[in-house]
Amino acid sequence: MAHIFVGVGSSINRQDNIREGILLLTDNFGELKLSSIFESESVGFKGGLFYNLVVELNSELSISLVIQKLKQIEVQLGRPEKAIKYAPRTLDLDLLLYDQEIDHALDLPRAEITKNAFVLQPLAELAPTLIHPILGVSYQSLWSQYPTGKQKLWKVASPILS
Repeated sequence: MAHIFVGVGSSINRQDNIREGILLLTDNFGELKLSSIFESESVGFKGGLFYNLVVELNSELSISLVIQKLKQIEVQLGRPEKAIKYAPRTLDLDLLLYDQEIDHALDLPRAEITKNAFVLQPLAELAPTLIHPILGVSYQSLWSQYPTGKQKLWKVASPILS
């Protein structure tokens, strides 16, 4: 059984798409653990605010099948199959970690873990003592070293998943 972390984000109809995405992830993978939801500015393009969180799950599916299911969920919620990288999203599901696998071709562990506050902070909240498979440092430690003010991020106060 693989221990998996998925980054979840939306900037279009954020509340509904995050809620629907979580329901579809549960349908496909079973029990989930969720970080808090954070609101952040767009990174890499001028656009609206995003909601982001990290989801923890376990699955017996291979890496390629997990990625395939994530892409199917994105498409089901209106994301074009050939979406451009820096653009508004109905739903963005990124495989961050699959056990402690290191696969540079698949970007595992996902490089944006250490680059983007909207990935690192919720991951550190959900798995503070888990060790990054390349850097050998916990996610809480990585978050505590993240440059203050590099990216703006706010915890969403109201529960949108209820």
